[in-house]
Amino acid sequence: MAQEKKFQDLNLSNAFLFAAALEDEDICKIVLHTILDEEIGDIQVKSERMILYNSDFKCVRLDIFASDLERSYNIEMQNENENNLPKRSRYHQAEMDLSSLKPGQDYNDLRPSIIVFICNFDPFGKGLYRYTYENCCRETGEVLGDEVKKVFLSTKGTNKNEVSEVLINFLNYVNDSTDNYVESISDEVIISLHNRVKELKKNRQLEEKYMTGEELLKREYSKGVEQGSQKILELTNRMISDGRTNEISRLLSDKTFLDEMIEKYKL
Repeated sequence: MAQEKKFQDLNLSNAFLFAAALEDEDICKIVLHTILDEEIGDIQVKSERMILYNSDFKCVRLDIFASDLERSYNIEMQNENENNLPKRSRYHQAEMDLSSLKPGQDYNDLRPSIIVFICNFDPFGKGLYRYTYENCCRETGEVLGDEVKKVFLSTKGTNKNEVSEVLINFLNYVNDSTDNYVESISDEVIISLHNRVKELKKNRQLEEKYMTGEELLKREYSKGVEQGSQKILELTNRMISDGRTNEISRLLSDKTFLDEMIEKYKL
């Protein structure tokens, strides 16, 4: 497991810092305005959806749920491509709808919603900084009108002539949240965002929470390594018992063979 950075040295791409930053309603409004390229009303961030640990520290929630007078928003930072974003966005949409519609309300009372993923990779491989999806009719191209929009941003985009300069600056800032980068672009939006992020990094309680979270993740990681080692030890013992000693070396070089043996011995 890679050595964690000091809290003060984190980039905004760090999911913990990102979630903590967007809990600030002014920061959240700046980010949404930059992403959507449109005016955003006064934002309310639902604190119960913030950085949450359950009672046994097995689960971490690092996405942001916010709303203005017109719409609801869910925003999440993604640093690794787990190839599940379409289904993940579907889950977030369902969760938002369930929480916004009270018993007895009509379906037409569902608020418009926007789900945003900021990705440190290209989620769809087309080289775009921004991918925007809405449900539409395959036959006519007509938009369904369910008022759900899903936006996937990529820090690896290449279509600079098709998006705003401030969006590109923001996505670069996600990976380089430093004074040097901000001074090099002279972008008032990013300067305002950076100043607020720097103030956030001075929060000692937040720093302690980050350090606690990192310690818990390391502990869980160590458990995983220990459990994996026990599984491999049990596997090799069973293979020796079955007279397959000469095949043990393949476990290190052939992932498919390793998976087959784990399945065969029900480990």
